[in-house]
Amino acid sequence: MELDINKKFVKAKRPCADGFRWFIKHYSQGGDYQELLDALVADGRFGDACWLLDQFGPTHAVRVVDQLDAEAMVFAGTLKVLGDVSVDQLLRVGGQLHVEAGARIGHHAPQGTQAGLFVGDQVRIGGGLHVRGEIRVAGDLRVGWGVLAEGPVTCTGDLLAGWELECTDRLEVHGNLKPGQSLVVQDDLVCGRSIQAQGSIDVDGQMEVRNGLIADGDIRCGLHLEAGWGVRAQGNIEVQGSLRAGEGVCAGGRIQTGEGYGIYAGLSVHGESWETAAQVSALERPERLRSGYWVGEDLSHDN
Repeated sequence: MELDINKKFVKAKRPCADGFRWFIKHYSQGGDYQELLDALVADGRFGDACWLLDQFGPTHAVRVVDQLDAEAMVFAGTLKVLGDVSVDQLLRVGGQLHVEAGARIGHHAPQGTQAGLFVGDQVRIGGGLHVRGEIRVAGDLRVGWGVLAEGPVTCTGDLLAGWELECTDRLEVHGNLKPGQSLVVQDDLVCGRSIQAQGSIDVDGQMEVRNGLIADGDIRCGLHLEAGWGVRAQGNIEVQGSLRAGEGVCAGGRIQTGEGYGIYAGLSVHGESWETAAQVSALERPERLRSGYWVGEDLSHDN
C-alpha cells in the first residue's frame, strides 16, 4: 500500500524552511512517500530524506536489486541486495537489510557530513562489512565474514560476526556479542548480555558487560572491566583499572590489574555458593586479589 505525502502532512512536522521550500517547488501537489525519498537523495538532500523517514516511519515495501552502487540511498521498507553493496556516503533503511555478498559504506563521504549505515530492523550480510562512519541497527546484526567499523556502533539486538570484529570508536550492543575471531575496540565497550569471542578481546576504554565474558585468547582492557556474571580467558587477563565480576574470574595465563586497583570476584554470589561460584584461578595468585575464592591454576584449559 502506497503512502502519499502532501503539503499539509509535511508542514505539520515543522520542517526546516529550506527543506519545505524544496518540497513546495518539486511536490506542491504531494506525491508517493518512497518516490519523494528517492527524489531528495537524487538531489543530494540526504539529511532531508532521513528527516522525512524519521517523521513518517518505515513501510512494508520490499525492494530487490542485483547489486547496489550509489552515492547514497534512503529506503523506507526492506532492502534485499543479491550481490555487493558499495555506497559512497549513507545507507538508511527503514525495515530490514539483506545483502548476499559484502558491503562497503561511507568511503567517499565529504568531511563533516553524515555517513554510515542506519537500519530500522535486522541486518544480514553474507560477506564482510566495512563502514566508514556510524552504524546504528535497531535489531540483530549478523555478518558472515569480518566487520570493520570506522565510527561508533550501536546495535539493539545481537551482533554476530564470522571473523574479526574491529571498531575504532565506541561499541554498544544491547544483546549478545559473538565475533568468530578476535574483538578489537578502540574506545568503550558496552554489552547488554554476554560476550563470547573465539579469539582475543582488546578494548582501549572501559568494558561493561551485563552477563558473562568469555575469550578464547587474552582479554585486555585499557580502563575498568565490569561483568555481571563471570570472566574467563584462555590466555591472560590484563586490566589497567579495576576488575569487578558478579561471579568467578578464570584465566589460563595471569590476571593483572592496574597499580592501586583490585580484583573483585563473586560480588553477586551468595555465601553458601562462594567456593563454587566465586572461584578465581590463574597460573599464579593475582597480586591485588581483593575478593573471590582462590583455587589456584585453572586446569580446565588443558587438552
